[in-house]
Amino acid sequence: MSQTTKAAKSADAAKGPKSIEANAPERSTEKAAPPRASDTLALKLSSPEFTTTLSHFHRAEIARMAGWRDRLDRTSNWAITVVAAMLSVSLSTPSAHHGVLLFAMLLITLLLWIEARRYRFFDVYRARVRQFERYYFAQIFSPQPDYASNWLAILGEGLRSPRFLITQRAALIRRLRRNYIFMYTILLLAWILKITTPSLSREGSPIGFGASLVDTFRVATLGPIPGVVVVSGVAACYLALLAAAFLIRADDGELSVGDVHV
Repeated sequence: MSQTTKAAKSADAAKGPKSIEANAPERSTEKAAPPRASDTLALKLSSPEFTTTLSHFHRAEIARMAGWRDRLDRTSNWAITVVAAMLSVSLSTPSAHHGVLLFAMLLITLLLWIEARRYRFFDVYRARVRQFERYYFAQIFSPQPDYASNWLAILGEGLRSPRFLITQRAALIRRLRRNYIFMYTILLLAWILKITTPSLSREGSPIGFGASLVDTFRVATLGPIPGVVVVSGVAACYLALLAAAFLIRADDGELSVGDVHV
């Protein structure tokens, strides 16, 4: 038995490392397995599953966009209601103070700020819907070679790390330019009418459009604040609004393609 064992060991030793390598598992020389269908789904634009996914996602983005659009409209409706109510209160009786109209200006400024914040959220979802319209559906109806072929990658990065596309300042300018500048103008005209018309003045002083500035400033007094300061403050605020609405250039990326905007 011992001689047989020694003979076997000597035979194994004679074979050497080649025998070990023969018994060891062979290294795979095959290439890595191709990615799964779910990994390459974004590359198969003609895939029925991918088309269905795009359709459902497009409808979902439209629903979210419409929801934020409804919030924008509600804020604008609140602002219009405030303007109408304050005009009714201030101009209906001479006993109403002209400060009611100044308070209305302050309220719609607050609503403008809220609406600009909501507009930033709306702009994110509106941009996604526009990506579908410009780069997917437009390519189906009117194909163009290599037109923004990386739009799906941009959309995917936006889904991974959502970010606002415009600043609060740009949103304020857009909403001011489209809606709120008209409300501010109506309030300003009503305020001027209030402090320059005798029948609408609480003191009933004989002033009008041709009256002296001293009488106008006296009626424009707001508590302990002199009328000169009040008029100067209102004029400065409206000059800033006009500059923001018409002189300061906003980042109108939405108008870079086409003339339709919301």
